[in-house]
Amino acid sequence: MAIRQLNYRCAAAVTSALATLCLSSPCMAQELANADNDVKKEVPAPALKNTDQIQTVIITANKRKEDASKVPLSISVVGGDELEAQHINDFASATRAIPNISFSGGGGGGNAGNGPGLSNVEMRGVSSTAGSATVGIYLDDVSMTVGNAYSMGSAEPKFFDLDHIEVLRGPQGTLYGASSMGGTVKFISNQPNLQERSTSIAADVSSTSGGGINHTETAIFNEALIANELALRIGLQSAHKGGYINQVDPVSGATIAKGINSEDDEVARLAMKWAPTKNLAITPSLFYQKVKSGDIDVSYTKLADGTTLPNNETPKKIREPGIDTLIIPSLTINYASTIGDITSVTSYFKRTFSRTQDGTTVNVPFIASQVQNDPALTATVAGLTSAVYLDNAISQFSQEVRLASKSYDPSVSPFTWVIGAYAINTNTRIVDNEPVFGINAAFTQAGKDITSVTDLGPYAVTAGFPGDSSYHAYRTYHDAQQAIFGEGNYYFSPTVHFTTGLRFLQAKEVAFTDRSLFFTSDGTNNGIAKITQEITESKATPKFALTWEVNPSNTLYASAAEGFRVGGTNIAVPLGYCQMTTANPLSYQSDSLWSYEIGSKSRFLNNTLSMNAALFHIDWKNLQQQIYESACGYEFNVNVGNATSNGGEFEIKYKPTAQLVIDLAGGLTHATLSDSAGANSGITGAVKGASIYGVPKFNAALTGQYNFNFSEDKSGFLRAGAHWTGTSHGSLDPSSLDYQRPAYANVDASAGLKFESWDVSLYVNNIANSQKVIQRPMVQSQPSEVYRLTPRTIGFTVNGNL
Repeated sequence: MAIRQLNYRCAAAVTSALATLCLSSPCMAQELANADNDVKKEVPAPALKNTDQIQTVIITANKRKEDASKVPLSISVVGGDELEAQHINDFASATRAIPNISFSGGGGGGNAGNGPGLSNVEMRGVSSTAGSATVGIYLDDVSMTVGNAYSMGSAEPKFFDLDHIEVLRGPQGTLYGASSMGGTVKFISNQPNLQERSTSIAADVSSTSGGGINHTETAIFNEALIANELALRIGLQSAHKGGYINQVDPVSGATIAKGINSEDDEVARLAMKWAPTKNLAITPSLFYQKVKSGDIDVSYTKLADGTTLPNNETPKKIREPGIDTLIIPSLTINYASTIGDITSVTSYFKRTFSRTQDGTTVNVPFIASQVQNDPALTATVAGLTSAVYLDNAISQFSQEVRLASKSYDPSVSPFTWVIGAYAINTNTRIVDNEPVFGINAAFTQAGKDITSVTDLGPYAVTAGFPGDSSYHAYRTYHDAQQAIFGEGNYYFSPTVHFTTGLRFLQAKEVAFTDRSLFFTSDGTNNGIAKITQEITESKATPKFALTWEVNPSNTLYASAAEGFRVGGTNIAVPLGYCQMTTANPLSYQSDSLWSYEIGSKSRFLNNTLSMNAALFHIDWKNLQQQIYESACGYEFNVNVGNATSNGGEFEIKYKPTAQLVIDLAGGLTHATLSDSAGANSGITGAVKGASIYGVPKFNAALTGQYNFNFSEDKSGFLRAGAHWTGTSHGSLDPSSLDYQRPAYANVDASAGLKFESWDVSLYVNNIANSQKVIQRPMVQSQPSEVYRLTPRTIGFTVNGNL
């Protein structure tokens, strides 16, 4: 049956050594100064004049504006224009271009599959589908981080009207709190410009091999209503993906419908900035996104009789559409006082995700096996279909207030600091209803009683199958957290400073579960389970770092930081149905890790070559892991075992001429369990030395762009990029078909022209049309389920500034 669990919840000699590892993110690019955003971005060459040097990147990782090359942290920065140039439009493609970040389908465990809104994001080997998230997700200063909710992955804002993305590797617990133990991803939006009116439009049309036509339309308008005081920014986007997976008859293989994994997106962003004085800025904003998917991106390789299917076909009986909606209003107030900069961020985050799963192969066979003494009825029930209807919703209110000192000035003070307070309230609702279509009619026609153990075996319940439902669950979780935090820097000299930080957090969760019907039966014929649970936790997470600016072009740093994620509650597993003799634990505790990192950030050859590198070691304790009861498909979380992760990232960016830019980025990770405590507790394959699942051994990206000019206002570019992802494991269990995930690669290319205020480009993604199976998500526990790269896509884009 469908899984019933809500899994809620790193001197010149050193520089030389690290430089042998280093490379610069293909996304390190950020070169155009934007006065209103205070962030310098690199725009693809057709959009601006060529420059000989690599320019400074200003980031907000430490909740103040800083030069990225001086921050003691491994960071990749992806400019919004760079995202467009590389046609990176989702998490999956972004993780192939950024070192040591990866994704796995399946949502928060469960048999969710791969598709929009179903990915778990992992960083530096800190990967888990149990409990809380391990990577924090932010839109500007608004947290979108949610637990590993059953059949729902990380929130995925579309890459729309973005200034840049910051990927912060390693624990960010001091400034970003729990669930940033692996790292944090920040989506930084373009802000209203107080100085000008502008209108930009864009259209993209493409065709996917074996699929349909895709198109995206975007319009962004900025108006300075009162010059230098009040501005409004409005952005709208509509997109359609044609889909490339076909549904076929499970017996004959004949096509039933084409392109069932289509997708329709609606995105809107409204922001206003009011600066009544030079020291005060008030920015209300609203982000809205609706993603409607026709099905998941999982296909089959065979029919039930073993007949081989062509690529990207599925013989399942029930389609699996979903509607994933995000609404994020926020109010940000910035005030520059004489003491420091005061920031208040008030926000609300709401996500609703309703979707259907095909429950046929996990629900129907067991029910059929329980039919008593009637072979004909057994055969009839075995031929029925089942669906899993999920209605998931998360609403989250947060408030943060912080005060950051002025930037370092040796004539004023050797200290810089930031202090703040944070509070968040989250409510999660999961509704799960699983009908087996026609089961009541089948029993009635056979003259049998569906509520009787005589006719349906020992797990029959007196409530029967109301509305043909075999299982119903209503679960709510209320989580509240409060935290105070601070981080300070002491400058021993203008070139050497020590950083220390601390966050103290208190958390409380109250969970209510109401489950009923056949699949909750414990053999006593009640089939009802209601329970309320409560847990509380507190935690202090410190951070330490030492930074040495060897010279204006070379920085060395070392850091140590603790990360953690809060614990949570489990549902009570039915003992009889799961053939268990001891009740499962109804809660699990937090787990934590310490990360140790050394790194260098250097520039050479008159700022035409940048080289960043980092090495890390992570000790992860008291892991939140899942125990899977194969007899019934239920799961629950426990704290068991330890793990380590070792590796590094390297980033290189080289501009041998003003026209040519070469980016190389990559990461290595070796993440394994440190003991066999998990296996001793019943987790198959959780033995010492086992690889943490979902973590590629390496990833790398190489991109090159050549820019050329026809005249002062006419230019063009040629661009190519290759991405490699190493082998990984999709499971701890060696017998799982998803255990060994292969290495794979893909190559993209594009070319474009700019004339006056218009840009046009042609692009090809997945040039070789690679259809290698890269994951086997086992959505319906069928051996032929597979997930592949999106087939070759050829498209045309036009952008204009009106």
